[in-house]
Amino acid sequence: QVQLVESGGGLVQAGGSLRLSCAVSGRTFSSTTMGWFRQAPGKEREFVTAISWSGDRTYYADSVKGRFTISRDNAKNTVFLQMNSLKPEDTAVYYCAAKVSSSVTYTVGGYTYWGQGTQVTVSS
Repeated sequence: QVQLVESGGGLVQAGGSLRLSCAVSGRTFSSTTMGWFRQAPGKEREFVTAISWSGDRTYYADSVKGRFTISRDNAKNTVFLQMNSLKPEDTAVYYCAAKVSSSVTYTVGGYTYWGQGTQVTVSS
């Protein structure tokens, strides 16, 4: 079993920054592909970004490219999401997700383990 716990969400003004963290426990973190998804009220959960197990490959949704950066620290079993130049449309619950595979996927169904989510609210 794998447990994921997100932290770092909050309220920020447009143009500001937040850094989310996701602490992973329960199995070898370095063998997992990690992703971040988000879900706004009334909308489906959507892919934001993902990182390979080694950290050498990253993938981003077009809506966050150039503003968000995903990274991981395998020694600390933690994945991070640095969010800069935040916009009101980035407001959502952000979820950390893990899959025990080297392949990266952009779909919700492709990930096996999920955190409880952390709220990010960007005011205009």
